[in-house]
Amino acid sequence: MTGHAQKAAWRNRVLPPVEQVRENVWSIPVPFPNHPMRYTLSYLLTGGDDAILVDPGWASDEGWRHLVAGLGRAGFGLGDLTGIVVTHRHADHLGLAARVREASGAWVALGKDETLSLPAETEVGDWVAADLAGLELWGVPGDRQREIALGERWLTTQRRLAEPDLRLADGAAVPVPGLQLLVVETPGHTPGHICLVDESKGLIFSGDHVLPRISPNVSFYALGPANPLADYYRSLERIGFDEEMEVCPAHEYRFSGMRGRVNELLADGRGRSEEVLRIVADASAGSIWEIARRLSWSRGWGSLQGPPLRLALAETAAHVVYLESCGYDIGAPIHEAAGEVR
Repeated sequence: MTGHAQKAAWRNRVLPPVEQVRENVWSIPVPFPNHPMRYTLSYLLTGGDDAILVDPGWASDEGWRHLVAGLGRAGFGLGDLTGIVVTHRHADHLGLAARVREASGAWVALGKDETLSLPAETEVGDWVAADLAGLELWGVPGDRQREIALGERWLTTQRRLAEPDLRLADGAAVPVPGLQLLVVETPGHTPGHICLVDESKGLIFSGDHVLPRISPNVSFYALGPANPLADYYRSLERIGFDEEMEVCPAHEYRFSGMRGRVNELLADGRGRSEEVLRIVADASAGSIWEIARRLSWSRGWGSLQGPPLRLALAETAAHVVYLESCGYDIGAPIHEAAGEVR
């Protein structure tokens, strides 16, 4: 752990301070209201006459105030921004990008393979019907399906996210002459997640791909990759190349020892898959729901409701898909009936 003030803030459940991480690099916390992660760590990087913002955070007026104030603490304003680089599409990273772009004129960039979840022409009714059919296939009890189904509110949030002006490919340099920031494609948490590496400053901006304390959710879903957990494992190997560089994640706090953390995450994943296999063998669980409710969860299965419950099911499905790709016969149906939303 290298972000001592960030760690103390995390422990005390308060917002960490704006910090200068290196020359021309600042960490700016942006609140993530009503969520266990509490905040997103946005990063301001400057070079020459240019400045970029990495992961501007969740769209809220409170977040906006903190972001603008954080830029000011670093001696910059919105008008100084050249670009906004977002590690992945989730709203606690991409949410404020549209507002920042409108206020600053900066471009927005995502990884070349990142998707924004839904085509613009998708009808809410078609999406909800297909989603409920998928939950039925997973064995979700009828009285719990509406609780975790993706409905109109979720669809509206997705459509407010900023469409990118630029797409960044693996190995490409972020197009700012004064920076030495390279893109590493790290799919898994999302299909087009990217990390950013500045070897000259000894920094890795890891988004949600590698966090110091928790494992990011890797979900299987109808319109996503065929085997997201396999993608995630390959991505971990790609980014685990250095023990000395400081890792700047989007949540919690900075740390070093990327290779060691990658090994921990790989071991955690293997342990989870082994738990799935034991459940299938011992309990003859025949659905994603039956497997998931027998798995160990940090807060207990009974505490999972709404979105956390859905994420638990999608994570379980990702392990089932991965194990089947390794030759195991799990027997639990996993492929959602995407129907008209395709």
